[in-house]
Amino acid sequence: MTSDDKKLIYNLLKKADSCYYGYTRDVFKQEPIFSDDKILETIESNKSTIIVEHKNSVGQKNLENEKTNGLTLENLNEKMIRCTRCVLARTRNNVVPGMGVKNPLVLVIGEGPGHDEDIQGLPFVGKAGILLDKMLNAIDLDRNKNCYIANIVKCRPPENRNPSPQEMDACFSFLQMQIHILKPKMILCMGKIAIEKLMNQSISITQSHGQFFEYNNIPVMPTYHPSALLRNTDLKRPAWEDLKKFKAKLEEFI
Repeated sequence: MTSDDKKLIYNLLKKADSCYYGYTRDVFKQEPIFSDDKILETIESNKSTIIVEHKNSVGQKNLENEKTNGLTLENLNEKMIRCTRCVLARTRNNVVPGMGVKNPLVLVIGEGPGHDEDIQGLPFVGKAGILLDKMLNAIDLDRNKNCYIANIVKCRPPENRNPSPQEMDACFSFLQMQIHILKPKMILCMGKIAIEKLMNQSISITQSHGQFFEYNNIPVMPTYHPSALLRNTDLKRPAWEDLKKFKAKLEEFI
């Protein structure tokens, strides 16, 4: 407890005592000297947990230890599983936090779970997921070896509709913390929704696929979503060219 807190409580007790006795007695003759207790306060932010230590020595400067205690990936997954921030919590079968290795070279970001993902609680496990794995394997990436796969929203929007801005806003801090914990070397965004939300700007996937952006000093590339490739096979060639560019950039970090 800080000295100010102690003084506030003291004054409240003093006033209550005087009121009870009709303001006729004064037992609080001499005000005590208050000092801070030595305490540890955990301050949580959307990027890290900071430990602030208060010393009880008069006039001593507070010590701020910026070592990240933070959430683990397991802790974060538990928070996501319990989340009820938006309406998607009412219709989901399973939350889909993500899957992959804990120290990935690459974080792959999609827009949200589909039917198969909602049933299994895993990202990209339907037809689009099978194609995504083939795309990653073509440039020596694998969700079981050097990648982590996540989505902008962690619950399936009904009928596989696009997630609403409100739903994305409610869920986005989870993705931010995943990026902070995982610290990937590069990020690959699958489709327009993923890159727009990550960059917080309107982006044409037709014009911007294969180009590099940056998120917190991490190179980011958008390419076509595997579902789009399944609908339009003409997009497979430009998507492959994107992947080759991504691979060339990634080799700078290996």
